[in-house]
Amino acid sequence: GYRILAQKYRTKIGEIDLIAKDRDTLVFVEVKTRRSVRCGLPAEAVNYRKQRKIIQTAMWYLREKRMDQTPCRFDIVEVYAAGSEWGIHLLKGAFEV
Repeated sequence: GYRILAQKYRTKIGEIDLIAKDRDTLVFVEVKTRRSVRCGLPAEAVNYRKQRKIIQTAMWYLREKRMDQTPCRFDIVEVYAAGSEWGIHLLKGAFEV
């Protein structure tokens, strides 16, 4: 599925790890990695403040690319790294504007 359009997109407001297209939807992706769940799940690190920064940065991208009317979504990719074992979990539509 996804077609990557940008990686580590930065503005003065914040950064978005990945920007991709999933069919006709523009997807802003935050990637979080954890070596252990003792401190919580990776997605739990994307708190309200972090979500607001991602949304503001996404709005900047949409204006810059003149894509204001494009449907968009905010996903989180959780990466679990425990020794030599890795796992990935995609949370589609993890948060909204």
